[in-house]
Amino acid sequence: MKLSILFASAAVSLSAGAFGAGLASADTLDPSSTSICLDGSGHQKPVRCRGQDATRINQQTDICSCPSATRQVTAPLCPPGVKPPPESMDYVQARLRAISKGSVVGATWRGQPMCVAPHSG
Repeated sequence: MKLSILFASAAVSLSAGAFGAGLASADTLDPSSTSICLDGSGHQKPVRCRGQDATRINQQTDICSCPSATRQVTAPLCPPGVKPPPESMDYVQARLRAISKGSVVGATWRGQPMCVAPHSG
């Protein structure tokens, strides 16, 4: 009985952390995508990322989180020469509808990938 309560508690904690805090590994797992934060109406909000301090060799940003009341979504980085679609109400609504399993990777809008600009620096 106690073991099942412990497992249930762990599952609730993990799912709450995943949905509430929005912690995820971003660029280190897939350098072609990143995390973005969307509010309830689909508008993009700033994501907060920090680097891994365990090593001086790999200084990539690897842990990103979204502020409360936002949803973390994986989005592809735009390839060289491709600009992200301009933010408009039509695009925002299309992006919300395109989210599948927390990602817009592979989604397009008006024939263009729903990508975001690569990180600078």
